[in-house]
Amino acid sequence: MSKYDKIKQEAYEANMKLNKLELVIFTFGNASAADRDEEVFAIKPSGVPYDQLSPESMVVVDFDGNVVEGSGRPSSDTPTHAVLYKQWPVTGGIVHTHSTYATSWAQAQMDIPIYGTTHADHLTSDIPCAPVMPDKMIKGNYEYQTGFQIINCFRDKHLVPEEIQMVIVANHGPFTWGKDVFQAVYNSAVLEELAKMAWLTRMINPDVKKLKKALREKHYERKHGKNSYYGQD
Repeated sequence: MSKYDKIKQEAYEANMKLNKLELVIFTFGNASAADRDEEVFAIKPSGVPYDQLSPESMVVVDFDGNVVEGSGRPSSDTPTHAVLYKQWPVTGGIVHTHSTYATSWAQAQMDIPIYGTTHADHLTSDIPCAPVMPDKMIKGNYEYQTGFQIINCFRDKHLVPEEIQMVIVANHGPFTWGKDVFQAVYNSAVLEELAKMAWLTRMINPDVKKLKKALREKHYERKHGKNSYYGQD
């Protein structure tokens, strides 16, 4: 038994859920689950196919990226996760995928525009695209700098990570987070669906206008506002 068994189990289940939802293939992507009291997180080992994963194979890492427990090498994206956990205390789980539609918007270097109420059910703004990384950052500690590319994007656009729990990184792909890793998985699936809907909408009508403010606020607040009434008590 290990005191990290809970987050290792959660990380394993989250990674398998990504595979089941077809948000990842082969060895693409990763999910991590944090223990904020211990200041560690469990993450998928690098380059291991999903059908070979187990709770025991998850690697436990601290918020500085140092391995605490596990015999395998953690995901190559571990430094990105570590930066986000350290900089954003609200974060309890993180997911990174290369899902098709979200990654396509990232490769196009474009925010995913808010066109409909499905999008507004989850956030009232476009899904931000962090800009292309400068060469100096790429040639340095690339994965570590990716975390700051996301942090800087939110700072520059005056966005709040508690409200907007998803981002795409230009030329790279999507990252999502949440209070726990299962919310991060949910957000990853939602992000992919919104990216697909936005692409199809623009294909049907290239001149389509974004969702108007009143509808954005109505749909978001009925689920998330202080007077929300969606769902059960």
